[in-house]
Order: sequence, then C-alpha cells, then structure tokens
Amino acid sequence: MKILKLISAISIGVLILLVGILSFVGKIEPVNMKTIMLIGTILWFATTPFWIKEEE
Repeated sequence: MKILKLISAISIGVLILLVGILSFVGKIEPVNMKTIMLIGTILWFATTPFWIKEEE
C-alpha cells in the first residue's frame, strides 16, 4: 500500500498545490491549471480510501 500513499502524496503535493502556486504566480494558464487540478483530485480520491482503510 506504500505505492498508493506515494500516488496520493504526489497528486496532492504536485498536481494540486504546486499547480495552484504556479497559477497564482502566472506561470501557467488557468485552463491548464483546472485540468491538472482535476486530474490530481481524481487521483487523490481514487487512491486515498484504500490506504486509509488498511490502517484502521
């Protein structure tokens, strides 16, 4: 399940937070930001329930 934690961390850290910062600074277009953030959100919601469920 470590791979799921890694995917979850990458999706939240890179695809959501970093892209939001780049958009705020003006380095990435809003249309591209929305698409990348949507992909990151879908990945996070798809992977997180599996590794959270195992720890309980």
